[in-house]
Amino acid sequence: MGFLDGFKARKALMLHQKGHPEEALPEYEKLYESGFVSAAYMLPYAVLLLRKGGEENYLKVKEILKKAEKAPDMRPDRRQELLMDYAVAQYKLGEMEKALNLLEASHRKSPCGITYQALGFLYIEAGDKEKALSYNLEALEYDDEDPVVLDNLGQTYYRLYGDKEKAKEYFDKAHEIKDTQIDTLYFLSRYDLEAGNREAALEKLKTAAEGRFSPLNYATKEMVEQEIAALEK
Repeated sequence: MGFLDGFKARKALMLHQKGHPEEALPEYEKLYESGFVSAAYMLPYAVLLLRKGGEENYLKVKEILKKAEKAPDMRPDRRQELLMDYAVAQYKLGEMEKALNLLEASHRKSPCGITYQALGFLYIEAGDKEKALSYNLEALEYDDEDPVVLDNLGQTYYRLYGDKEKAKEYFDKAHEIKDTQIDTLYFLSRYDLEAGNREAALEKLKTAAEGRFSPLNYATKEMVEQEIAALEK
């Protein structure tokens, strides 16, 4: 505990920030097992476990974040991130109602972009057509240039309402703002395939495959890679 732990935490964070999560992960694990409590490393540690996936890791995330909540360096912005990640872990463990309740409470207290993004997606996943549409339209009013919000609206119309024409308007806008967004690329590739343009679909899917997948992606890395393999046959 103390100075040495702080030094180790900074080293792990530097590895993470420089794009070496596979090296940072065991360093985070050692710090956590030593009993060192600091939100500065516990929150990114939880994020890596969420991205790694699997029930064991999602349960571990909940455990870590409960302890991080009492960290001496916990701040309002970190607490908001903590609540978001905790809700994501709940969602991935099949605790959709708990995840929605947590994010809804966070939204009521302090609306922000990341809450609009995550809660908008979860309403789609929950299959709540009216709630998904009204909330994602509200999110659009909050920030009409947020590519995740635009993608959420596209998915709302595509997945819940079956209105592919309306959905494409939002997917196209999202793609104009961020042309590497995984879900947007995946859904736009659907339109390419329907139009018989396999090459365009394959190009979008290959770009998506290079992205950093998250638990809040509709398209998983496995889905995208399987599509690529099928199109390259």
